[in-house]
Amino acid sequence: MLNENIKNSYDVIVVGAGHAGNEAALASARLNKRVLLITLNFKMASNMPCNPSIGGSAKGIVVREIDALGGYMGKCADQEYLQMKMLNTKKGPGVQCLRAQADKKRYPHNMQKYLLTIENLDILEDEVISLLHDDSHVFGVKTRSDREIKSKAVILATGTYMNSEILRGHHKEVAGPDGEKFSIGLSDYLRSMGLSIQRLKTGTPQRIAKESIDYSKSEIQLGNIEDEGFSYESTEFIPIKDQIPCYLTYTTPETHKIIKEHLLESAMYGGVVTGVGPRYCPSIEDKIVRFSDKPRHQLFLEPESYDTNSIYLQGFSTSMPESVQDLMVHSLPGLENAKILKYAYAIEYDALDPLEFDNTLMVKKYKGLFISGQICGTSGYEEAAGLGLVAGTNASLFIDNKEPFIMNRDESYIGVMIDDLITKGTKEPYRLLSSRAEYRLLLRHDNADFRLLEKAHNIGLVDDERYNKFIEKKRKMKEIYNFLEKTYFGAKSEINSYLNSIGYETLTYGVSAKELLKRNDVTFEAIKKYLPLSDDLTIDKISERQLEIYVKYEGYIKNQEKEAKKLHKLDDIKLSEDLDYLNFDGLALEARQKFNAIKPKTIGQASRISGVNPSDINVLIMYLRKNRLI
Repeated sequence: MLNENIKNSYDVIVVGAGHAGNEAALASARLNKRVLLITLNFKMASNMPCNPSIGGSAKGIVVREIDALGGYMGKCADQEYLQMKMLNTKKGPGVQCLRAQADKKRYPHNMQKYLLTIENLDILEDEVISLLHDDSHVFGVKTRSDREIKSKAVILATGTYMNSEILRGHHKEVAGPDGEKFSIGLSDYLRSMGLSIQRLKTGTPQRIAKESIDYSKSEIQLGNIEDEGFSYESTEFIPIKDQIPCYLTYTTPETHKIIKEHLLESAMYGGVVTGVGPRYCPSIEDKIVRFSDKPRHQLFLEPESYDTNSIYLQGFSTSMPESVQDLMVHSLPGLENAKILKYAYAIEYDALDPLEFDNTLMVKKYKGLFISGQICGTSGYEEAAGLGLVAGTNASLFIDNKEPFIMNRDESYIGVMIDDLITKGTKEPYRLLSSRAEYRLLLRHDNADFRLLEKAHNIGLVDDERYNKFIEKKRKMKEIYNFLEKTYFGAKSEINSYLNSIGYETLTYGVSAKELLKRNDVTFEAIKKYLPLSDDLTIDKISERQLEIYVKYEGYIKNQEKEAKKLHKLDDIKLSEDLDYLNFDGLALEARQKFNAIKPKTIGQASRISGVNPSDINVLIMYLRKNRLI
């Protein structure tokens, strides 16, 4: 319910209704907790102030993981997208993933409708200005309207709203994303609690009126998939012919000239920006400076909604004054007469130093205080939603005094992200990339359910009905795999006509169906008609692709599984929080300082800290053995 019958106490209070806060609230509610979600403006819940897309490199896999863990982002994204693409189709399955051009209006609306259906979730429009706490525990919040509401756990998911400022040129405006309300006072209060706060920056490009663009000067970019979505439970998809195209254009020499001539007028290069921006999503002026040898840069014209004429100018983020933005936009092919509906801006905001929380996302100094989303130092809707789901889950398990939910680096991209944050920290908005994962072939977009769904069911995030369907799917896929191993084709087999059609010679000896499927260009969809499979072994297309990928890459997958087991051995060796690293003989000074600040929980985590050498890990292991701790 929204703003009705708000109680004086809850199990979990979630502050912020962005992608992180909503998944946190839903996860806690799914685990039978009484939840209060507090937001400045519920109409902006799950807002997309930047690119209205879901998924992308690594991020699309995170959305699949969220779905396998019982989250709602994938289902919501599958409802009314504008375009769906499978990225990196010419590369291996370890980097392939989905990206949807989402609907900026309908996606948030659908998420809001769903939130209002959750029985044990109350929603309050208000602003949290401080926390109720003692020296070591947080047990509630205080709001701008002078409410004091108690809880057993608090999750902060404030996004980019804390002390946020919008920057264009040398002009600063105290405001939240899209000019919305902002949060004032909470970050200062967190500082007063002894927590380390850092200043970060991000930005967003212009929105252009669709009818003012000459698309004949750009390259059309169509969707490429129509039978797959983010959720394993989705069954209805939009045909490619009905998907809305995007378009590709480029900067010109004139664009670069304008930017260089006005460089010091930008907030970034004019000294106005104090926060650190994302290295992997730079502004256009930063691209021109850092990559001065490049004659042009890609830009994408992406529709924002079925219900508006707004086109998102992907790749043209800037903090230039509006007058300079006019010149920049009009220098682009096809945008000579463009009407700018909304000017680009940079936004600075406060975030918590990631070294302040542990792998459960609970703040080390205060039990019961959890963090999720961009306040953790991350960027992106998908990263935020993944962190929110973990925070909501662990807050609920904390209340029940149960073991926390922690994913290893070989189990999920969400696990990679959390481990990176708490082990290495970040001084810029952290963005997930496939290159951050050592075990990319294990963390594929197709197998998120095999990796995570059973864990989610054991916790209570996934109900019995969905779990039983998954168990049945596993049974069928195992039986089909065994069937492929035992079924052989020879010189007189009908399958030779298919093999000949794709360039292979007629079989001269018996070859198993499994070995045939390992061949390039041979697909399960093509060979299944030659297999005498019973009707009981019918599986959907997503499962067929899962099976095919596993068979083709089985050897590589097993090698990565062996490597991951070595990592587990180090992560199984626990470290006490009471170890006095500063006075630890044999450790290098840098290692002492890093260990003391981070307080690693395992030898594995200690080994991944930047600046720590193998010799330092050997010292730790020798100490544990000497004291019979391992």
